Amino acid sequence: MATLSPTLTTVPHCLNFGATELSKLSVFTRYLWKSKVGQSLKRIDIGGKLFPGEVVQNAIQSPHWSPDLRCFAAVEQTEQSFTTSTQVDELEKLSAYLFRTEIGGQVKLFVRKKSAKYVVDIEVSSMQLSSDDSKLVLSGGVYRSDHDIKNRIIETPFVARSSSELALELEFEAKEAPFYFSFLLKASSGANSTSLEIRGHRKTSFCVPIGFDQGHPAPLGLSFSTDGSMNFAVYSRNAESLVLCLYDDTASEKPAFELDLDPYVNRTGDIWHASIEDAWTFVSYGYRCKGDNKAFQADRVLLDPYAKIIGSSIPNHHESGLLPKHLGQLCKEPAFDWSGDVLPNLPMEKLVVYRLNVMRFTKDKSSKLPPNVAGTFSGVTEKVQHLKDLGVNAVLLEPIFTFDEQKGPYFPYHFFSPTNLYGPSNGSISAINSIKEMVKNLHADGIEVFLEVVFTHTAEGGALQGLDDLSYYYRNRVRDLEARNALNCNYPVVQQMILDSLQHWVTEFHIDGFCFIDASCMLRGFYGEHLCRPPLVEAIAFDPLLSMTKIIADCWDPHDMMPKEIRFPHWKKWAEMNTKFCTDIRYFLRGEGALSSLATRLCGSGDIFSVGRGPAFSFNFIAKNFGLPLVDLVSFSNAELASEISWNCGEEGPTSKTAVLERRLKQIRNFLFILFVSQGVPVLNMGDECGQSSGGSLSYGSRKLLDWDAMKTGYGIQTTQFISFFSSLRMRRSDLLQKRHFLKEENIEWHGSNQCPPGWEDPSCKFLAMTLKADKAESQLSSEASQLKGDLFIAINAADKAESLILPPPPEGMAWYRLVDTALPYPGFFSVDGKAVREQKMGFVAYEMKPRSCTLFEACADGS
Repeated sequence: MATLSPTLTTVPHCLNFGATELSKLSVFTRYLWKSKVGQSLKRIDIGGKLFPGEVVQNAIQSPHWSPDLRCFAAVEQTEQSFTTSTQVDELEKLSAYLFRTEIGGQVKLFVRKKSAKYVVDIEVSSMQLSSDDSKLVLSGGVYRSDHDIKNRIIETPFVARSSSELALELEFEAKEAPFYFSFLLKASSGANSTSLEIRGHRKTSFCVPIGFDQGHPAPLGLSFSTDGSMNFAVYSRNAESLVLCLYDDTASEKPAFELDLDPYVNRTGDIWHASIEDAWTFVSYGYRCKGDNKAFQADRVLLDPYAKIIGSSIPNHHESGLLPKHLGQLCKEPAFDWSGDVLPNLPMEKLVVYRLNVMRFTKDKSSKLPPNVAGTFSGVTEKVQHLKDLGVNAVLLEPIFTFDEQKGPYFPYHFFSPTNLYGPSNGSISAINSIKEMVKNLHADGIEVFLEVVFTHTAEGGALQGLDDLSYYYRNRVRDLEARNALNCNYPVVQQMILDSLQHWVTEFHIDGFCFIDASCMLRGFYGEHLCRPPLVEAIAFDPLLSMTKIIADCWDPHDMMPKEIRFPHWKKWAEMNTKFCTDIRYFLRGEGALSSLATRLCGSGDIFSVGRGPAFSFNFIAKNFGLPLVDLVSFSNAELASEISWNCGEEGPTSKTAVLERRLKQIRNFLFILFVSQGVPVLNMGDECGQSSGGSLSYGSRKLLDWDAMKTGYGIQTTQFISFFSSLRMRRSDLLQKRHFLKEENIEWHGSNQCPPGWEDPSCKFLAMTLKADKAESQLSSEASQLKGDLFIAINAADKAESLILPPPPEGMAWYRLVDTALPYPGFFSVDGKAVREQKMGFVAYEMKPRSCTLFEACADGS
């Protein structure tokens, strides 16, 4: 342990560089004071060693301060023991450094805060000089960055404290901080004018930070210590240097302050870090990266990938033609009162999901919401009754991360904060508070909140671009992915960032689940190869926190607007957006699909989910937020829409023909019918309940704001009621319609028309019926006789001709009740109580099914 003598401070040198007035920033590292004999001042949170930096030969004789002097020599940051009577308040903040010189001996520096000054005590010991009359002089200066070099040289002699020790004290105004103090030693002899320049043992200048600290490599991003200091940490493996940029005005184009981070002091492994005390006069920050690689643009200020609160310094970048410059905000995340929030924690098989875009959901004037609420998270809260009317118990939000406003939410800039666009005042703090209020309110109504997330690519100018492209992206490795700004998801640092982001949304925002867009790209390795055990997918499945949420893979690619069929590794944890369900049902109702494909989808897609999972892992959908909305699936079918498997029902586009309109309405009912009677989780798309149209366009940008007036039309009313009916029916008959595991073979019986076997091998056959048999043992456990549950009979006719339907005999003491017939006019096409269908002959019930229609019957106690 080194000992600091009181005599060290007997030679004061007060330096004033005549710099312009700066914000008063002070930096210190934390210590633990122990009141004992030989009072001890010990460092508790700083790493033990700082490593040597590179230096260009310094022309110290220059009349101007050269940036070449600014690099670090070998440094060891040490614990110090003090046995002086110096006042505690003068020594309460201290950093200690130890250098080795190139000719032997040591240079010790102690940096402490004293009132409005920083005091630097320098001690040189055990140095062998050439002669007894040699004098040792400190020669150096201060700097912050290449743009902020002080132009006055400091040259001052040391004072001998003993035969082997020399000492010197310097003082700097606190208002000058933070900066680096860089110097070398000059030994001159009285006999002649020759001078020996002495540097560190690695031939570099000595250098220490003043008014700031080296900081810590963890956690990444901006963090706040209990002592009030702020720690900055960011990953960049290939950058040669990093500049921390601080802004004092959100509208400013240029930073008010820049600080170079030295690679041998402010870097641990591949993480750059620094700590600054109470920089509250600054409001935002970013980084500039320097390197030989062309991917580094030294003049571009980059957003911290881990920033929790962000803003844009170029709000009108579309008009200016400039890329948006997003900056991290220098403030803590706002406190939020989560008391009383209870996660619904719904079983997956019980879910009914409604996918929505936050802005489009309530932005339209027809929502009748105040301007500061419409189109925001608060707007979703205001419309919770609509969700409850539909019977929805989970909402799936389209991506809400900060995104490219021209390309849409599937091209994110950032992964740790909601976009400011969805806040009541378009501010970051208001957006954060607003989404938390929304989640808490939805939870209070028993509704879970899921997020669509995009971690496979970023928008142009995203937070990671320019920071270290060779680490974050598939640069120079996979040509077909380079132009897409594709993230190297399974690279360790990217994988950890994704996990940290997901955990942040769960812990800070109480999100219940995630749907991973373009999930197939998460299976790619370092060189784009397909991995059978991708580390990221496996890590999410087994993460203690994330594994408790719903995790859903969606292999839709936002770049080419098409889903990809791929066998996704699941570890019995991952659910999937079932694209096969969508395509097979569309084919069948168009009159082209096979009976076997329809049967597979009705029973929970065993071809996909039979190994280790079950139908509850199948998220079924008919229409999504890309491609054609539900009403357009039955209204447009030109050559350009071949991939949509749509059918215009006889006439392209809008029409006034009654027969075509009735056929379209019936087809929409059929789609919803199959969606809700199939095993799995039904996913509804915003606007499909009221006939929202994109005019036959596949473009995501063609999607319109939700027209709330359309909810009041005849179509909107009957479709909303139909969905609500089926949501209630699924809950009431959860024994057959909400199964976590596949139905047993004995619980399903298949039928053709007229009680004939289904025409499995007949491609022209478009009729299929099935009986779902209630488990008698489970039914008998019911406490009330009125709760005895009977069988369900489901029939689907996709042909252009009517079919004679013969229902099997109902269970003893029961009769068949018709609940749904999509061919009947409103309001009779569905009924909560059902209409009894009596036996006609020999114990059978005959029922005529109209062309292109679906029917549902339930066996109930006769007379009930």
